[in-house]
Amino acid sequence: MSDRFENVTILKQANVYYEGKVVSRTVLFPDGSRKTLGFMLPGEYEFGTAAPELMEILAGEMAVLLPAASDWQTFKAGSSFHIPPDSKFKLILKLPVDYCCSYG
Repeated sequence: MSDRFENVTILKQANVYYEGKVVSRTVLFPDGSRKTLGFMLPGEYEFGTAAPELMEILAGEMAVLLPAASDWQTFKAGSSFHIPPDSKFKLILKLPVDYCCSYG
């Protein structure tokens, strides 16, 4: 995982979910790809995907129920997981989480 991005555009408007408990900013790259950098407060969440996603945990940890899985998995800082397109996944956070999500 790189600790920085260069030559990018950052959209000023925040993506706000769950009454402000999950907030992210969109980062656009010259090649047309995009990522979001975000922060989640403790809680239980469910998200849906359109495109495939790679979620990198930068700080904190979360329990994740991936699509078609029956068991929860724990992901900590320095780890990542993939979410297939057109699916839903659930999260449980006991601690705040800083994350980066890549799309496509």
